Amino acid sequence: MSKQLTGSWPVSTVIKLGQQRRTPYVWLSPGVFLGGLVPLALILLRASRGQLGANPVAQIENELGLTALIFLVSSLACTPARRVFGWTWPPRIRRELGLFAFFYATLHFLCYLTLDQFFDWSAIFTDVVQRPFITVGFAALVLMLPLAVTSTKGSIRRLGFQRWTRLHQLVYVAGALAVLHFIWRVKIDVSQPLTYAMIVGVLLAIRAAFWLRRRPKRKAR
Repeated sequence: MSKQLTGSWPVSTVIKLGQQRRTPYVWLSPGVFLGGLVPLALILLRASRGQLGANPVAQIENELGLTALIFLVSSLACTPARRVFGWTWPPRIRRELGLFAFFYATLHFLCYLTLDQFFDWSAIFTDVVQRPFITVGFAALVLMLPLAVTSTKGSIRRLGFQRWTRLHQLVYVAGALAVLHFIWRVKIDVSQPLTYAMIVGVLLAIRAAFWLRRRPKRKAR
């Protein structure tokens, strides 16, 4: 069969076809990219139609922040999903999910910076220093910045895999701070932010359990 195939097709073509067959879910990354733009498109569409309520700036700000948190939690779930269920596809989209989390977190902050505070740097500095929920939210964004910058394969080569891995463990700190920002931001019904806090807690517990299970093996070596 292989002889007949290589006889009628160039070897390079046969190799490419074989690689495509061995690569499952080729649509996954493009699907995540297109799906990641949907929340922004819906916000812009509703804004153009005046459907964002009595306080559109606050609505945009809140929806951008929630979208950032959803992508961040989704990126945190990729490794536990692989280890618990044996799925191989979540790690393939972890980078895209993390970058979309940073993208929406940046838009969330820019909305606060421009539409909410109108570049009032004194008021912004006071908020960051004196309002705890803004302090932790800003800290989460700052922690996500180096993770986004070093998300390329070139960064892995420059930093070395071990240092790169240690750096990107900051994503768990950023996730915890983002959830805390959400909890402190909501003043009445905290059921939604507490739900995200529970999810992040479970994901961190799974990560810790696998780390502790691997630790004795490393000592034995």
